[in-house]
Amino acid sequence: MSETEVITAPRPLLLADGRPALHAWSLDPALRHLNHGSFGAVPLVAQEHQQRVREEMESAPVVWFPALPQRLAEARTDLAAFLGVDPGDLALVPNASAGASVVYANLERRHGGEIVVTDHGYGAVTMGAERLARRWGGRVRTAAVPLDADEEQAYEAVAAELSDATDLVVVDQITSPTARRMPVERIGAETRRRGVPLLVDGAHAPGLIAAPLTGTACDFWVGNLHKWACAPRGTAALIARGPQRDDLYPLIDSWGAEDPYPDRFDQQGTIDATGPLAAATAIGLVESTWGWPAARRYMDDLADYAERTIGAALAGLTGFDGPVDVGMPVPGMRLVRLPEGLADSRVSADALRDRAAGELGVEAAFTSFDGIGYLRLSAHVYNTAEDYEYFAEHCVPILGEWARVARAEQRPRAS
Repeated sequence: MSETEVITAPRPLLLADGRPALHAWSLDPALRHLNHGSFGAVPLVAQEHQQRVREEMESAPVVWFPALPQRLAEARTDLAAFLGVDPGDLALVPNASAGASVVYANLERRHGGEIVVTDHGYGAVTMGAERLARRWGGRVRTAAVPLDADEEQAYEAVAAELSDATDLVVVDQITSPTARRMPVERIGAETRRRGVPLLVDGAHAPGLIAAPLTGTACDFWVGNLHKWACAPRGTAALIARGPQRDDLYPLIDSWGAEDPYPDRFDQQGTIDATGPLAAATAIGLVESTWGWPAARRYMDDLADYAERTIGAALAGLTGFDGPVDVGMPVPGMRLVRLPEGLADSRVSADALRDRAAGELGVEAAFTSFDGIGYLRLSAHVYNTAEDYEYFAEHCVPILGEWARVARAEQRPRAS
């Protein structure tokens, strides 16, 4: 950023009564919430809706549970409309990782037992792929995709790992550690040509991308509604469209086991399924107050402002002036490079997250990729420019001191 460039902060979104958008949430005012992308945040109206149906469940459980499958089928219809998919393709799962686990549990080895993933994959999903490969007696092949790889380069990196031994490909639509897109459309066309199943991990896509499955020829897609769509936790979608969809069964065998897909997922013992029943209320709050297109524009503009504001503050500490070169950027999410010594591994990144919450009063996402630490910014409608200005002014200098101490502690061990 040049010294003469003017950074314009987007005007904060307001509720219909003129109050700040944050008033629609119950987030702790003592914390700065700059990490919506990890666990989301549930609006008060959705929390209240969920509590009402939970009280209904607890008041008459013998009535509640037999009637639950029909109510969940209706909820699936609402969620399918939001995602732009056929309700008959959508099964409810607790989260994206659970949806991936369903796929892993039901697929059979057909060729060489090889599973192709990328080095940007979500750790838990990749670990599940590794466990499946061990069960198959095969192996996982990891496509190395440079952070700055464009669509063609990212596609070629994945395609280079495909072979006649490939039985499954797992690719993120939006990567968690690096906040970039993967060319799932082109990868899907190639896997479809080869007859290889493709699982797309779209954990971050619902709410952040309109109609996230449009143009993607995948056999399986999983996405969290509790992130950008703000649904209660425990609300996610598994979309199955390929020839193996009817072979998918939930991880819990229950009385719906003989029902067709996806109905068999609506009856799984006594799990608390009130989250999906309140999901449409959360989605509807954003739609009725601002409209999802306007909300997405605001989130993207704010993330851009946050990246430039915090990036400028960190530049003197990192020597890295300017935005991180992410080959296929996504709306609403950005990466800012951290000073050397911070978040150089997943474990240290998680420790930094916990320390920032406890000592700086900030909920933030710190990630690591290729040995480099990043601050992953993810903005939502309740965030304002002031949140990121505060972080730049008050938190960046402390991060610089933490980094200096960490580097000093590392030197004796390296000598």
